[in-house]
Amino acid sequence: MRVEETTYFYEMTDRSLLRPGRKPPDGAKLWRAEEPCPHLNRYLYVAVGHGWWWVDRLGWTPERWLEVIGREGYQTWVASMRGTPCGYFELDHREAEGGGRETSIEQFGLLPAFVGRGLGGWLLTECLKRAWEGEPDRVVLHTSSLDHPAARANYEARGFTLVRTETQEKDLPDPPPGPWGCLQRG
Repeated sequence: MRVEETTYFYEMTDRSLLRPGRKPPDGAKLWRAEEPCPHLNRYLYVAVGHGWWWVDRLGWTPERWLEVIGREGYQTWVASMRGTPCGYFELDHREAEGGGRETSIEQFGLLPAFVGRGLGGWLLTECLKRAWEGEPDRVVLHTSSLDHPAARANYEARGFTLVRTETQEKDLPDPPPGPWGCLQRG
């Protein structure tokens, strides 16, 4: 299926611009996956992104996953609610193309069962706190018109500024891929 997709590019140029979200519900915790594990990152990518057309990494081999998530400066953080994974984010602390340092929020989201429970603003706040720990000149992210409808509002509420948009045609699988793979029946 061919669709039109708009990509929204955001940046935050100073940590003082961060407007924290509400406190997390009781039982919410955040931990860093210190050991790069392609299976964990792929699980989180599919579990969070399957309803929002996150398809770009689906064809990656375990070696490709490890090449990306094992780079120096790359971090995976997992949120849990009473011991159950509920969301995650990936940060890439790196040299910026035009010089200086930047932190890119590569992935961010909640598993479907945890959307609407007051976790998104908290998780993005925690994400940004860790993004600024690397002392970058800016924090960047991009999202898409195919992502969750509340994503952009959360980014803007936390202090991000929209810096540009790009629109293009994109081929997507029909039906959308789901987390259950071959177990899905039509």
